[in-house]
Amino acid sequence: MAFESLSEKLQKTIKKLRGQTRVTEKDVKSFMREIRLALLEADVNFKVVKDFIANVSEKAVGQEVIQSLSPGQQIVKIINDELTELLGSKESKLDFSKTPPNVILLCGLQGSGKTTASGKLALHLKKQGKNPLLVACDVYRPAAVKQLEVLGGQIGVNVYQEGTDENPVKIAKNAVKQALRGLNDVVIIDTAGRLQIDEELMVELEKIKEATNPSEILLVVDAMTGQDAANVAQTFNDRLDVTGIILSKLDSDTRGGAALSVKAVTGKPVKFSSVGEKMNEFEVFYPDRMADRILGMGDVLTLIDKAMEAIDLEKAEELEKKMRKQQFTLDDFLDQMQQVKKMGGISSILGLLPGVAGKINEEDIDEKKLVKTEAIIHSMTLKERKDPSILNASRRKRIAQGSGTTVQDVNRVIKDFENIKRMMKMMQGAGKKGFGKMRLPF
Repeated sequence: MAFESLSEKLQKTIKKLRGQTRVTEKDVKSFMREIRLALLEADVNFKVVKDFIANVSEKAVGQEVIQSLSPGQQIVKIINDELTELLGSKESKLDFSKTPPNVILLCGLQGSGKTTASGKLALHLKKQGKNPLLVACDVYRPAAVKQLEVLGGQIGVNVYQEGTDENPVKIAKNAVKQALRGLNDVVIIDTAGRLQIDEELMVELEKIKEATNPSEILLVVDAMTGQDAANVAQTFNDRLDVTGIILSKLDSDTRGGAALSVKAVTGKPVKFSSVGEKMNEFEVFYPDRMADRILGMGDVLTLIDKAMEAIDLEKAEELEKKMRKQQFTLDDFLDQMQQVKKMGGISSILGLLPGVAGKINEEDIDEKKLVKTEAIIHSMTLKERKDPSILNASRRKRIAQGSGTTVQDVNRVIKDFENIKRMMKMMQGAGKKGFGKMRLPF
């Protein structure tokens, strides 16, 4: 989980701060020492840490206390504001000109995730009504072109390439001409990378930039490289004047050093983050929301965005009617769980809830139960799904064998389903009584 280690350490310090009714300069220095250590352990750039601590300390010492807040809470607010500022202050949108096609050039080191990021960005823009064209300019890495073709096929986006031509500059230039003919309003160029920055790589990228005049140059940075990511970003920015950054593999980085360093070092905003392996696990980067997540305050707005994308409104209205008439079936139960999976799974959802984020133990959430539940319900007949009361011992045994599970697993699914139905009945008859007693099916 992104920022897990850093978040855990910062939240422990903040928990101590919240309860403080009186904060002295000595207390502030003690808390800042803990925060400094947490940031350095997260592999945040040393200069960035030094400036962050200095800014927070200056505002925390002698700070007038807002009437409704305790001194401890006021310092927490200062930390949150400074963290938001460090991450970029506000969302940075793509800069599109009124004359298409808009060219987006992706660059970065080999292995940073450029090709996957190209596909994810194309899908993101397609959902916004754009008609993107992917361009395969990485002619050096084996199977790079094929990888982009596969990704393009998965998301329904055309991929431009030029057979045996191995001149990336020419490929990029001709792709823009093709976009004009094919009415593509966005061209996304996937360029080659190297294991380390070299002159040949930079010259090639500069030529592609000159030939295509991109409206955006996005640097793809592997979040797992930590402090080195800031150094790489600085070098690319010096040569290409990048317009923004995509943080890839953010879900695999428990420290967060790259995300907290690149904006401060380069002065260029993080525009997107890749938060999973699936093509739709790609998010606009909101500094304020990310700061809230790191400090364990949840991220309700992102949760709403995920829900709006995953939930079918017509199905939701239909389900509401069924709930009123108490006609909730196992098919409906399965449909709800599949929507939870679309939103990133239960652990992802809980991690965005205020008061819950940072307090979740992975061992307490068994996502595999969702997979088992799906298999069990799919192994039932239509009649059994509509009326589970007919599930006698022999039927349950057959379902267990068909789903590769045990009879105990089948019994658990039926019990969870009955619990949900009972909870719905309680909500209708007596407000929200019984919520605390109900155990969710995961």
